Amino acid sequence: MTWGFVGLGQMGLPMAHRLAGVTDVVAYDRKGRDFEGLNCVENSSGLAGCNVLLTCLPNGAIVEDMLFGDAALAQALPDGAVVIDTSTTSHGTATRIGARLTDMGLAFLDAPVSGMQQRAEDGTLTMMVGGDAATLNAHHDTLASMASKILHVGPVGAGQLAKLINQLLFDINMAALAEILPISAKLGLDPDQVAAIVNSGTGRSYASEFFVPNILRGVFDRGYPMQAAYKDLIAGAEITAENACPAPVLAAATATYQLALANGFGAEDKGAMIKVFERLIGAEFRSKE
Repeated sequence: MTWGFVGLGQMGLPMAHRLAGVTDVVAYDRKGRDFEGLNCVENSSGLAGCNVLLTCLPNGAIVEDMLFGDAALAQALPDGAVVIDTSTTSHGTATRIGARLTDMGLAFLDAPVSGMQQRAEDGTLTMMVGGDAATLNAHHDTLASMASKILHVGPVGAGQLAKLINQLLFDINMAALAEILPISAKLGLDPDQVAAIVNSGTGRSYASEFFVPNILRGVFDRGYPMQAAYKDLIAGAEITAENACPAPVLAAATATYQLALANGFGAEDKGAMIKVFERLIGAEFRSKE
């Protein structure tokens, strides 16, 4: 069985390497790059005939364009082939893609992943899968090369919903850290000690464990750029509005995120949200060592 892999970015490249360790993989990068250790093809036509096509792309518009636009990857796949999209898109995009692929005689799993680059390299991502359970079961062992936890969460689209819930909590956590940590520095507490207290106490979260050590060192390029990740906040606003779900804490976190973007921090990771409040109160949360 041959797998096609499209999207060799920060997350996709290590995922493709993991996958290539357990099955035949044909990889395609939209920027035409070639990577050692992967069988890379020069154009999307090289993916024709793959039994499974896995995509890991920046957003839903690009996924749809690759599948149904000029590249027309979906048309190149044999009948009964499976498309597995690990990109972060939206519930609506996933259901729309699934319907179009079904009409073409193809199966679809929306399977976004959670975990940052290091976990992609380690093969310890969490994968939330929406779609037919039997289709997932047929490919579970191969997907396990990339994800140590694979959860079937419902029909097509449910994977994106589950990923969104996780991402919004992550964003809220980082927005809270951005607001509160500079206050501790303003009031004279030692940032290194505060960081140690937070990351060993009840204020601990994945956001604090990942971002706070980097913030102390003034490093803001270790995570996904905020400008690219903003789509999660847009999706959160849309789905809560459509379903009349009050989300005041999410709205406040979104405002913090927007302030960071408006202040020109979009190319930096989410930890850079702290700069908004550091500027406002005139105190930096940085290591004194």
